[in-house]
Amino acid sequence: MKSRTLLLFSALLLAACSGKDQQAQSDPGTLSVAATAVPHAEILEHVKPLLEKEGLKLNIRVFNDYVQPNLQVDQGKIDVSYFETGPYLDEYNKAQHSDLQKIAGIHIEPLGAYSRKWKSIADLPVGAIVAIPNEPSNGGRALLLLQKMGLIQLKNPANPLSILHDVTSNPRKIVFRELESATLPRTLGEVDLALINTNYALDAKLNPVRDALAMEDGKSPYVNFVVGKPGSEKDSRVQKLVTALKSDDVKRFMAEKYKGAVLPVF
Repeated sequence: MKSRTLLLFSALLLAACSGKDQQAQSDPGTLSVAATAVPHAEILEHVKPLLEKEGLKLNIRVFNDYVQPNLQVDQGKIDVSYFETGPYLDEYNKAQHSDLQKIAGIHIEPLGAYSRKWKSIADLPVGAIVAIPNEPSNGGRALLLLQKMGLIQLKNPANPLSILHDVTSNPRKIVFRELESATLPRTLGEVDLALINTNYALDAKLNPVRDALAMEDGKSPYVNFVVGKPGSEKDSRVQKLVTALKSDDVKRFMAEKYKGAVLPVF
C-alpha cells in the first residue's frame, strides 16, 4: 500500500512539473531566444531592460554552434533564434526538411580573413594552408571572399553556395582545410589563413577591423535574421523584440561597441 501511495505521489508530482514546464513555454510575458554569444546575445542583453519595461522578459539561450539553435526552435522548445544568415537558413531548411522563416533582418557581420603568420595577403606563400568553414553557406561565402582577394577563381563567380570542386583556378596552390566554424579561431597557429565568421572572431578577442587581412564590405548579402516557425512573425512578443532590435538605440550600440565589425541593415 505504501509503495502504491509513493507511486501515485510521484506521478502527481511529475504531472505538476510537466504542467509548469508547459506553462513556462506558453508564458505570454516571456520570449525565449536562441543566440550565439557574440554579438547576438550581447545585443539581446542590451535590449533586455527596455523590453522588461514593456512587460516582456527575454530568456536568452546561448549556443556555441549553428545547428542546435534551429533544432530547438524547430522543435518548439525555444520561440525564435537570432544568429544566422539567409543562405545558412535556406541550407538548414533543405537539409532538415524544415520550414523555419526569416522574420526580420538586423545586421551584417562581415566575414574576415585572419592570419598570425603573415601581415598581408601578398605574403601568403605558394602551398599556403587555408582553413574555411565546413558548412555549405559559410564555406561558399569564404570562397567568394578568397575570389575577391584574387587568390582563386570560381566556376560561377556569384554563386554563394560554391564548393571546393567549383574552384577553377588556384595559382598559389592553396591547400584547403574545411573545419567547423566555431573551431576556426583556434587554428590560427596551425594554418596560414583562416576565414572566420565575425561572431566567432569577436568571441576569440579578435578585432575584425584591426586584425582581418581582408573583409566583406557592407554590401554583403549575408544579413543576420531573427528566425522562427511560420506564424511567429504575428506573435506580439516577437514584434516587440524586432522593434527593439531595429531601434536607433541598438544602431548606436552596435557602432560604439563593435566599431564597424557589426553593421546594422535598418
